[in-house]
Amino acid sequence: MARRPLSEGRPHPLGATFDGEGVNFALFSAHATKVELCLFDGAGGHETARLALPEYTDEVWHGYLAGARPGQRYGYRVHGSYDPYAGHRFNPHKLLVDPYARALDRSFAWSDLACGYSFGDSREDLSFDTNDSAAVMPKGIVTDDTFDWQGDAPPNTPLCETVIYELHPRGYTMLHPAVPEAQRGTFAGLAHPDVIGYLRALGITAVELLPVHPVAVTRNLASHGLVDYWGYNAFNFFAPEPRYLSGGELSEFRRMVRALHAGGIEVILDVVFNHTGEGSELGPTLSFRGIDNASYYCLAEDRRNYVDYTGCRNTLNLEHPRVLQMVMDSLRYWVEAMHVDGFRFDLAVSLARARHHFSQRSPFFSAVAQDPVLRKVKLIAEPWDLGPDGYRLGGFPPGWSEWNDRYRDTARRFWRGDGRQTGELAFRLTGSSDLFAGHGRRPTASVNFVTAHDGFTLNDVVSYNVKHNAENREDSADGANENYSWNCGHEGPSEDPGVIAQRERQKRNLLATLLLSRGVPMLTAGDEFGRTQRGNNNAYCQDNETSWTDWRLAERNTSLLRFVQALLQLRAGNPVFRLPSFFHGEHIDETGIRDIVWLTPPGREMAGTDWNDPDCRALAVRYTADTGDFLLLLNAGADARPFHLPSAGGGSGWRSCIATDAGMPDGARYGSKVVVAPCSLVLLTAEPAARS
Repeated sequence: MARRPLSEGRPHPLGATFDGEGVNFALFSAHATKVELCLFDGAGGHETARLALPEYTDEVWHGYLAGARPGQRYGYRVHGSYDPYAGHRFNPHKLLVDPYARALDRSFAWSDLACGYSFGDSREDLSFDTNDSAAVMPKGIVTDDTFDWQGDAPPNTPLCETVIYELHPRGYTMLHPAVPEAQRGTFAGLAHPDVIGYLRALGITAVELLPVHPVAVTRNLASHGLVDYWGYNAFNFFAPEPRYLSGGELSEFRRMVRALHAGGIEVILDVVFNHTGEGSELGPTLSFRGIDNASYYCLAEDRRNYVDYTGCRNTLNLEHPRVLQMVMDSLRYWVEAMHVDGFRFDLAVSLARARHHFSQRSPFFSAVAQDPVLRKVKLIAEPWDLGPDGYRLGGFPPGWSEWNDRYRDTARRFWRGDGRQTGELAFRLTGSSDLFAGHGRRPTASVNFVTAHDGFTLNDVVSYNVKHNAENREDSADGANENYSWNCGHEGPSEDPGVIAQRERQKRNLLATLLLSRGVPMLTAGDEFGRTQRGNNNAYCQDNETSWTDWRLAERNTSLLRFVQALLQLRAGNPVFRLPSFFHGEHIDETGIRDIVWLTPPGREMAGTDWNDPDCRALAVRYTADTGDFLLLLNAGADARPFHLPSAGGGSGWRSCIATDAGMPDGARYGSKVVVAPCSLVLLTAEPAARS
């Protein structure tokens, strides 16, 4: 094995940095006794050199390799104590991925060789494995970050005008007929003109990509021939997952962002800093565990085990300044070097725990709030984790938006006919002021959704009463048991015309409710044309047609697709549905009309007894602003309901915009009364006064 001299280099920046003449390598480890840089040939299969980093400054090991170039494959071997009860799991027989590596040469495939202990040993993780893991480990690749952005500029869409479209970076194009086969399932596929043209025509303003970072597969999934399809088990936060790169070049991600921006579409990344894919003490040693386990992770009192606020067997320790630095460096890198427009933070409560408790003054929130780069991008929290007091919806600081699962549950329960939902629905329709009003927060603090990657698709919400997760090989113990769904009288696919009609109406009800509510709406990819997972509500491990977007459905279900397009056009064209402030029930002009009025079907204002009526399943709401006057009539009951209409003010009557029993009607006009069909919604707009 060849040996090449390393000069001392610099302790910053962390990672592998090319300066035009060589590469500086810097790795944080507070408890290591020695760090070796391992160089590999172009195929990543043969270790060509093993060099001890010569300097240790401020807990950073560093060295400079003159003549090294972008494309160099590398990894680390880190020496130190293997003492699980002291929190240390150093094992130099295990090749480790640099936490700051910006590209990897391959995806991780499960191998017992990656474990720092001897698998099958009766002492389990207390044992020490001397088998070398280099052959099965991804190698870091030194990168050159120069790229011609061709004047790329972020769309900077205001939050009040944002419509988010959550999609999987692989599954969205795996079956797309216009995308070349070699580009399907990759960032190049997402950049295809037909894909971007579809997104523009649909009317969304931002794509939210499920995690794009390198993902670990678990032993259990591998034993069943499954993978972590969703990607919520990252082991690096700078590199993209190699399987999403059609040509293996980092520039492919940048070209995708550039193309989406040119189409006016922002890119939001779903990021998972709450845990890593190394899992429990019985998981593999891929990076953090072998570099400095006691610094990177929250450890239990016995130091051998991990604090688990995430349900994924470990929790990253963002109270440690170097771990927090890594997270912040990663976020800034994706904004500055990759031009992304925002982030959705998975299980975000875990990031903001200080001494185990959620705090708005946590190191993480403080770091983000003062950061000049991050305070300019969209920040979206999943406002819960699985730790004590982990449900914190409405508890995030100003400047953050939050996934609003109460919106999802209320919309589903109202439209399946549950009682006592009208008061809750009123809050959800108008931006959830009960949760977010305060500290200057606006309706845009609420990210409204009726489906997401986690759970039933929209088609399945109206087609299944129970989950059908057998293919996940977990005896259906996985996935939520309560989905607030309704199969409309038949479980699964049906050929009954009545069942089919009811399901289509329910889809339109849920979509119209979502897109006519204040807040930031989020659609799940494929819901607009009936994508199904055949009742699987936790398809995290299904990298196959169960999860992939079936584009044939877009051709079969054109009426639903056109309905969503029309809804998004209506929302975009009428600011009353996206004004950036809460309704206050105040008069808007001298006519005495208020900005919002809630009405019963007979036409009187809703009173306390109406809101508390357990059998109330119908109500109306009038939204009025300088930009428009709309009346929304909702009937979740099993019978048709006549609604008596208020005066249209200076207008000459009311005209229909939407009727979910029929779709988008042709503008029928109404005077004093409308009969709303069972389990349906009607939207009316005031006609302008006739000219004399």
